[in-house]
Amino acid sequence: MPEAFIVGAVRTPVGRRRGALSGAHPADLGAHALRALLERTGVDPGAVDDVYFGCVSQIGAQTGNLARTSWLSAGLPQQVPGTTIDRQCGSSQQAVHFAAQAVGSGAADLVIAGGVEVMSLVPIGGPMVVGEQAGMGTPYAGDGWRENFGDQEVSQFRGAELIAEKWGISRADMERFALTSHRRALAAQADGAFDAEIAPAFGLTADEGPRAGTTLEKMARLKTLTEGGRLTAAVSSQISDGAAALLVASEGAVRRHGLTPLARVHAMAVVGSDPILMLTGPIPATEKVLKTAGMSIGDIDLIEINEAFAPVVIAWQKEIGADEERVNAFGGAIALGHPLGATGARLMTTLVHQLHRTGGRYGLQTMCEGGGMANATVIERL
Repeated sequence: MPEAFIVGAVRTPVGRRRGALSGAHPADLGAHALRALLERTGVDPGAVDDVYFGCVSQIGAQTGNLARTSWLSAGLPQQVPGTTIDRQCGSSQQAVHFAAQAVGSGAADLVIAGGVEVMSLVPIGGPMVVGEQAGMGTPYAGDGWRENFGDQEVSQFRGAELIAEKWGISRADMERFALTSHRRALAAQADGAFDAEIAPAFGLTADEGPRAGTTLEKMARLKTLTEGGRLTAAVSSQISDGAAALLVASEGAVRRHGLTPLARVHAMAVVGSDPILMLTGPIPATEKVLKTAGMSIGDIDLIEINEAFAPVVIAWQKEIGADEERVNAFGGAIALGHPLGATGARLMTTLVHQLHRTGGRYGLQTMCEGGGMANATVIERL
């Protein structure tokens, strides 16, 4: 089958909740990433076959097919279509998969994959709350769901608590992990590691999330999210705003448009997992994608696994046996933030650029997703 190449990858800085990007319309933020991508690659926007964008909380300003409204808000050619994807937190990683599949099947030559989310506009679970208020209930309240899973609580917070309990992960373990995330992110910023991948937006030039003053002592004073639980805000991903976009091209498009491939999509996988534990999917997804690629975890130079909650990554490391120095080496969502529908593309953008900066060959990206799912991708630096 034809191969799929990543020929451009760019992201906005990630803004804190109510931070510098909180006043941006989601379509304008998405448009900014699109324009930056096209400027950097030099591709004629009229040659793009399709635009796939991830967005999780599709309500209010984030409805109406945000991929399409972002493209049009950027003043780009009307003949180029777009579609918006919801695979929960993995939405824009799935966008990359769909783009690679479209190119790999020969159905398209140039596809943009990305995502955008302004979480400052929509509280976590906002669409679910609206549904409850309208008398429609939650996604986990139908007769079929109750028949299969009963009336037990279903949430990512509970899933993370259950993972910490199952894998014997203490609060202190999680807090040490979170501190490392902040320290790595701050070191990466100081070293200019993110400069090449960021397109400053709305006056913001760097990620707002990393906290220089974070200490284990401060974390230990925080209240847990639930009574008797282990999770606190300090060991959870930050509510954030941001956008990212990548250009995926066929070999023919690379030649015709004079593009320089940055990476090749080597293998892809997506799995379902226990919807109550919910966040364990990266474990089987990683196993599946490595088997597909004919590789072992030791063959991977850099790994980006989304830090939705610290126990997700710690449990994954226990099962997969990855070298901790290769995992989220530049910080993760606990420090840098997690703008839901944009995070998959943000992680892939960082992975592509950091492989080039460090000279690594293979990179792995994986992330847990609401409802018990996970994507995993192996890319090869070119």
